[in-house]
Amino acid sequence: MRDQLERCLGEWRELEEEFRQLQETHKVYRQKLEEVTSLQTACSSSIHRQKKTLRDLKHSLQRCKPRASPEEFALIQEISSQIKERQNAFFDMEAYLPKKNGLYLNLVLGNVNVTLLSNQAKFAYKDEYEKFKLYLTIILLLGAVACRCFLHYRVTDEVFNFLLVWYYCTLTIRESILISNGSRIKGWWVSHHYVSTFLSGVMLTWPDGLMYQMFRSQFLAFSIFQSCVQFLQYYYQRGCLYRLRALGERNHLDLTVEGFQSWMWRGLTFLLPFLFFGHFWQLYNAITLFRLSRHKECKEWQVFVLAFTFLLLFLGNFLTTLKVVHTKLQKNKDKVKKL
Repeated sequence: MRDQLERCLGEWRELEEEFRQLQETHKVYRQKLEEVTSLQTACSSSIHRQKKTLRDLKHSLQRCKPRASPEEFALIQEISSQIKERQNAFFDMEAYLPKKNGLYLNLVLGNVNVTLLSNQAKFAYKDEYEKFKLYLTIILLLGAVACRCFLHYRVTDEVFNFLLVWYYCTLTIRESILISNGSRIKGWWVSHHYVSTFLSGVMLTWPDGLMYQMFRSQFLAFSIFQSCVQFLQYYYQRGCLYRLRALGERNHLDLTVEGFQSWMWRGLTFLLPFLFFGHFWQLYNAITLFRLSRHKECKEWQVFVLAFTFLLLFLGNFLTTLKVVHTKLQKNKDKVKKL
């Protein structure tokens, strides 16, 4: 009994000593945290002042250009180039500083700091995002095949459409967090997921009936094709991004996207026919729905709204892809001329 008591007292003394060390470590941690917060505030304020001054300087230089001599013009061009590089440096710095959330994140999450302050945390979150897209693409593919071939029930269609809504909603939130942490995804490929969320939500509210059944098979077939293309894109884009990052040509937070971008040109041009086919299938969906909206039995508002949304997706996807391809071909022509 005495030996057991002595062991307990010994363990208690060890715990007391460990607790005192923990208190000291936590005290140092809080001091360092306050220092980091102070440094973050100082950096953010300095960047804000620099940006404002650089904007004013840039406008002043533009006004000086028409009256500048050749030497002065060359100097203005050099300074303008350095200003552009400085702005890129600010972008990289801000990726490691807390910033205010955009309107969308404020509505969804509130005023919560979503900035990840270490490279390890940023890369881990980005990889988690990519895995989420891959796994959900496979699940959606299997769900669309099941609904199209085996499960001809309205309730299973509702589950599939709800999964689409949840998937795209989650993508928009995760992408907003990644953008806050320095990811350079922008333009239509960000808006594309918001439009897809809206479209999936309207599909979810579309009541069963003649119009729904006339479009159901076409929509599920399109979903199967879209998931297959996204699955192919994921693997080829991931490999392409890996090579470009190894060469130092791409940012480590760049993401795979549903569309076609200039950095994908190497080894991915064979995907273009599939992408364009998918874009025109969206146009075909829009035309089908516009025709259904004029059907004498059509009473649902969802038909016309879905037609307009598919048309918007087609225009955004097709024109953006076409612009990227045109820009890339133009750059290739310029390189050939220089040679």
